[in-house]
Amino acid sequence: MERLTKRLAMMFLVLALAGCQAMTGKTAGQNIDDAAITASVKSQLVSEKASNLVRVDVDTDRGVVYLNGSVENPREKARAEELARRVQGVKRVVNNLQVSRTS
Repeated sequence: MERLTKRLAMMFLVLALAGCQAMTGKTAGQNIDDAAITASVKSQLVSEKASNLVRVDVDTDRGVVYLNGSVENPREKARAEELARRVQGVKRVVNNLQVSRTS
């Protein structure tokens, strides 16, 4: 009985992970890597105390980081991209940040 339970649990796990891949087109490992990259980039942006980079939205897809939102000046836009590029695992940064004095 215990053997059957273990097999059923293993089969459920395999099916669940396969379902995750089918829904997003990414493996569970890719989802975890992207989440870790996003968290690291956000951490870097928050550590910039002298700027408003905490309001930058960060998304990651297969190692490509997307920066969205608005910043107050071109220097902040460039700094956000620079910080994102430094994070391990980042393949490319797409900087969609808009410069807006009223951000």
